[in-house]
Amino acid sequence: MHTRRFRILTLVLALSMVFLAGCTAKPTGGTGTPIKIGGIGPLTGGAAVYGSSVANGAKIALEEVNALGGLQFELNFQDDEHDAEKSVNAYNTLKDWGMQILCGTVTTTPGIAVSTEAFKDRIFTLTPSASSTKVIEGKDNVYQLCFTDPNQGIASAQYIADNKLGTKIAIIYNNADAYSTGIYEKFISEAAGNNLEVVSTTTFTEDTANDFNVQLTEAKNAGADLIFLPIYYQPASLILTQADAMGYAPKFFGVDGMDGILTMENFNTELAEGVMLLTPFAADAKDERTVDFVAKYQEAYKEIPNQFAADGYDCIYAIYEACTKAGITADMDAATICDKMIAAFTASDFSVDGLTGENMTWSKTGEVAKAPKGMVIENGVYVGMN
Repeated sequence: MHTRRFRILTLVLALSMVFLAGCTAKPTGGTGTPIKIGGIGPLTGGAAVYGSSVANGAKIALEEVNALGGLQFELNFQDDEHDAEKSVNAYNTLKDWGMQILCGTVTTTPGIAVSTEAFKDRIFTLTPSASSTKVIEGKDNVYQLCFTDPNQGIASAQYIADNKLGTKIAIIYNNADAYSTGIYEKFISEAAGNNLEVVSTTTFTEDTANDFNVQLTEAKNAGADLIFLPIYYQPASLILTQADAMGYAPKFFGVDGMDGILTMENFNTELAEGVMLLTPFAADAKDERTVDFVAKYQEAYKEIPNQFAADGYDCIYAIYEACTKAGITADMDAATICDKMIAAFTASDFSVDGLTGENMTWSKTGEVAKAPKGMVIENGVYVGMN
């Protein structure tokens, strides 16, 4: 009896480890061999909100595409815990599996490492949300679905100036992170041209991302009425908490990395009321595509989808549209598919309508052209700003 229980327990643990390591979505409609799409992102760890959302959104899109009965896709999504070395290991696992196209990675630092490998191996890559230009630089087969860090910095400065959101601006950014520094550098250069007065600029690193009292005190003493946060939601949540504790209540303006703060465990979401950010997706939009996606996502995952879920969804559809245009079939090798995908994405008549942008097009350098949307957190949800 004890031996049988031990065997059952061993089997359960083994299955649990498989689930944590990655997840696979297989074709449920149509006929023929599926095209193998790999995905990489954090499914566990501090950045798991990003990776899980992308994977969940991608699964919904894959089910819809496969139900059309034409091209069939199979998705194998691997966990990298937002770690570059683990991300490369996940990439190699997918390559051994037979990956033909990569939807990944989700975050920037792992994306820089993995895109280098994908370039050498000639595996076409479309990242849903790794936004640094370093991900795509010098790699003709690596494309981005999200707008780049420089574009986020420029758009943020213009949005703050155009809407007169603040007169004295403080900036807190991670100077050891490619994502954060890329946005900051363009923001600070654009601020001058938009007559924004930056009165305080302070930094942090991963090792110091637990105490922001010095940065907040400097911003407060400088009279900042708006703090720009080109950072991820984890340190942003601490900044909001510590600002509240010291009685400092400026406006806070973030970027797409802020998305996820409302579902963060052990965070008082009331502190995020009034926080503004730029994002390509508005879950409260009334168009049929968004309403349908939000309904499916809520039914499947019991929460409102964030921008990263929409990125994952659009990533699969962009791949589907390009595969259809290029006449790609599952019997082609990755290198052949890569060349055809590049030709499709850079064609003058190729565009994609998605949740995160209409008429999205791509340059030969891999950058996407689409417009961000201003959002504000009201009553615990994201609401589009005029």
